Amino acid sequence: MSTPVDLSEFLTAYLAEVDELLGTTSTMLLAIESASRRAEPAPMQVRELFRAVHTIKGLSGMVGVDAIVAITHRMETLLRGAERRGGKLPRGAVDVLLEATRCIEDRVRALHAGVSVEEAPATLLGALDALELDVAQLNEPASFTLSLEPTIRSRLTALEHETLIGAAKAGRRVVTLRFVPSPTHAEAGVTINTVRERLAAVAEIVKVVPLAMPRSESAPGGLVFVLLASSVSSESELATAVGLELGAITTVAEPATAVMPAVPEDATRVEVDDATGVRRAGAVRVDVSRLDETLERLSSLIVARARLAREIARLHEAGVEVRELRLIEREQARQLRDLRASILALRMVPVAELLDRVPLVVRGLRRTTGKSVQLEIDVGRDELDKGVAERIFPAIVHLVRNAVDHGIEDRAGRLRAGKDEEGQLRIESSAVGSGQLEIRVIDDGRGIDREELARRAGAPVPETESEVLALLCRAGLSTRDEVSDTSGRGMGMDIVRRIVVEQLGGQLAVRSERGVGSTFVLCVPLTISIIDAFTFECAGQRFAVPLASVDEILEVDPASVRQGPSSAGLDGAGLLERRGVAVSVVHLDAVLGLARGRERVTAKKGLVLRGELPVAFLVDRMLGQQEIVVRPLLDPLVAVAGITGATDLGDGKPTLILDLVALAGGLVTSRRASARARRVELRS
Repeated sequence: MSTPVDLSEFLTAYLAEVDELLGTTSTMLLAIESASRRAEPAPMQVRELFRAVHTIKGLSGMVGVDAIVAITHRMETLLRGAERRGGKLPRGAVDVLLEATRCIEDRVRALHAGVSVEEAPATLLGALDALELDVAQLNEPASFTLSLEPTIRSRLTALEHETLIGAAKAGRRVVTLRFVPSPTHAEAGVTINTVRERLAAVAEIVKVVPLAMPRSESAPGGLVFVLLASSVSSESELATAVGLELGAITTVAEPATAVMPAVPEDATRVEVDDATGVRRAGAVRVDVSRLDETLERLSSLIVARARLAREIARLHEAGVEVRELRLIEREQARQLRDLRASILALRMVPVAELLDRVPLVVRGLRRTTGKSVQLEIDVGRDELDKGVAERIFPAIVHLVRNAVDHGIEDRAGRLRAGKDEEGQLRIESSAVGSGQLEIRVIDDGRGIDREELARRAGAPVPETESEVLALLCRAGLSTRDEVSDTSGRGMGMDIVRRIVVEQLGGQLAVRSERGVGSTFVLCVPLTISIIDAFTFECAGQRFAVPLASVDEILEVDPASVRQGPSSAGLDGAGLLERRGVAVSVVHLDAVLGLARGRERVTAKKGLVLRGELPVAFLVDRMLGQQEIVVRPLLDPLVAVAGITGATDLGDGKPTLILDLVALAGGLVTSRRASARARRVELRS
């Protein structure tokens, strides 16, 4: 009697694989919809979508998720029919397929959460069945044949043969390119890899067939590669692009209609192994919880190293020779830094991967608002820690919704303003220093109306962009009179501020010009678990502050501080000239309300805040720079503005980590509120 197999151990791997495939599914559907708007077929995208759905179906059947199997089976049938017809889908098919993808995502999330999976919606299954009938009833183009040698034809699978026929029916030229490796080609740097890369830029490669041939002077290796592809280019254009003679290319099927415009260079391409049809991969899937556990153990090592450094310092003060111990401690510190970099690199995810769901969000907003919006994402190879990425994504979604719903005008409004009918929304990123990433959400909409914003907030008209941002981030403030599906609840910008500033300890800024557009800037740390920080002493207590938030450390002479109204509106010691710019100076102990057991020392260190607000916080003594492990303060009863967490510097005592940006912002708000109250009192 056979023992039943427990498939629960495969669930983690299944969820990871399906999550990735669902991302591919959404990307391919958006590419198909984009091609449809240009009245072009998308055979390669339909083929890749079919593969992703087919794999999801097989994996779901293995672990017994019948609801997902039912949905993907109908999607697979629909896509197979579309692929046979050159990548053409019936009208409205993308909407139904996206809805099917969302239903699969809902059931995958249920598996993640360990709750029961709902059955597949009958209405969705019916819609997919109806689309399958629509595909079957599409007018079948005239029959096509491929003029292929029997040896090459025998190497094609049925699916590959149908793909080439479908490309010809869709108006693309089907060609074979013969490449014979030789010493002459090798000296010129032309190999099968370079040929494939160049051909892929101007055509869609379906198959690469290696064939043996008699050795000769022209074929010393006795090998020839035959590449089968479809393209809108002519034979001569293909030969020029690849860098081979014209005779190497042969047309095996002429296009059914006139040649269509070339596919843009940024069209989605997925490289597939031609022999197996399997995506090339060199990665090992690791559950995030294991990485978290590894990082936690690294954190313990960093705290232990801090304890070792303190003990070495204590022995040195006692007159013990510690030279060898210091060498060991420095070597350990270097090794821990290298280990930290390696572990954090494992946790990093591409920003492009983080934003791969944004096109779907914009697509939904286009349909909801009726606005025409072009999205552009330019983030290069920037990366973020997975924990930071998961937290920052909702903030980006809020900014994207605001840009489309509030910022970008409708068609009539843009025409009146002399703009293009289609609005432009751009998301870009760049590294800032060694530990921060700046993400910018830019639109070319109407910009922020400061007078209207002030009226709705019941506040004076903001004079600076920081004041504009403060009003925008007020909880409950909305610039809409009615609640819609996308806005009107007054929560968006407040959520963005809490995520970026309070949870991540980053910075949020806005630049807006009336009638031109707005740019929201999110500056966030690459990681929030282990950071480099300055440690210092103030009023007998130790504190830490992220190194990335400090622009400079000054030696402050009390005689150089001038009394008077601060340019930033902060109460404190006065003003200090810094390279020709007036900097507001405040005592940190006064800001935090710390009681001092002695008079303030005369010599002071000033931590100059990084950003547009010129503020220097005075402290008693700098202790140094070191790696610290951030422990967030999760209990709302102890959460205080300006304090982002705590750390252990090696003595077992908690040391608070300060957010100087929040402290400065709170002082500005408090000072202006007091000034308004005094003005009201004087008037009365």
